[in-house]
Amino acid sequence: MVTADYHMHTRFSSDSDADPKDMVEAAIKKGLQTICFTDHQDTDYPEDQSMFRIDMERYIPTITELQERYKGQIDIRLGVEIGLQPHLGKWYRSYIKAYPFDFVIGSVHVVEKMDPYNGEFFDKYSDREGYRRSFEETLENVRAIQDFDVLGHMDYIVRYGKEQAAHYCWKDHADIIDEILRELIDSGKGIEMNMAGFKYGLSFCHPYPDIIKRYRELGGEILTVGADAHKPEHIAYNYAQAAEILKKAGFAYYTVFHKRKPEFVKIV
Repeated sequence: MVTADYHMHTRFSSDSDADPKDMVEAAIKKGLQTICFTDHQDTDYPEDQSMFRIDMERYIPTITELQERYKGQIDIRLGVEIGLQPHLGKWYRSYIKAYPFDFVIGSVHVVEKMDPYNGEFFDKYSDREGYRRSFEETLENVRAIQDFDVLGHMDYIVRYGKEQAAHYCWKDHADIIDEILRELIDSGKGIEMNMAGFKYGLSFCHPYPDIIKRYRELGGEILTVGADAHKPEHIAYNYAQAAEILKKAGFAYYTVFHKRKPEFVKIV
C-alpha cells in the first residue's frame, strides 16, 4: 500500500483550476498520510512565457496555512515541478535556492523548444523518432541541471504520440535510458513512478514498469509515487496497482522528501 502522493497541481499551475484545500481534503478522504504540492514552474516555456510560472508570494503562504490547518490529519509538503531544458541550469540553481522546498521534480515537458502536447512536435517526427529524440534531450537535461530530486514521468511523451504506445518499446531506447538512469544514480537523484499514464489511456505508468525494474537493477533506490492530479478526483489515481508494480520491480519501499532529504517508507 502506498499512502503518499508526491505529484499534484492546483490553480497555481496554468493547467489546473483546483483549489489547494479541495486537494487536501480529497487526499484525506482517500486515506493518504502524506502529500506534496508540486505546481508547475516551466521557465522559458516556448509558446507563452507567462504560462507555468508560480506566483510564489501567494503559493508559499497558501501551502503553509494548509499545513497548519490540517496538522494531525495529513502531512503536507511544499514542492515544485520544474520544466527541464538544457540551457536553464543556472536559472534553476538560483530559483531552487531561493525557496524552502521540500521536494523538486525535474520533468521534460519541452523537446527542441516544442511542447509535444500541442502536436507540432509529432508533425516533425514519427512517434518512434519522437520518443527517441525525447530520451536524447532528457539525457542532455539531467547532465545540465542538478537542482532537482527525481526525474518526473520519464516516457511521458508516449501520451502524445499520434498512436501512443503502438510504436513504443522501451527496449528500442535502452541504450539512452540506461545512460539516463546511471546519470541519476551517480548524482544521487531518483525517479518518479507517475500513475497518470493509466488516466491517459495507456496500460502502464510512467516510466514503463520494466524501466523502473532496470533502475533498481542498476542500483537505484530513490523512487517517489505520484498521480499527477490536476483535480481532486485524480489524487492517488489507480493506486490499487502501485504497490504491486513496485514490488515486481524489486522495491520494498518508496520515497518521500522533507527539506530535500529522502525518507524511505516500507510498502505494507
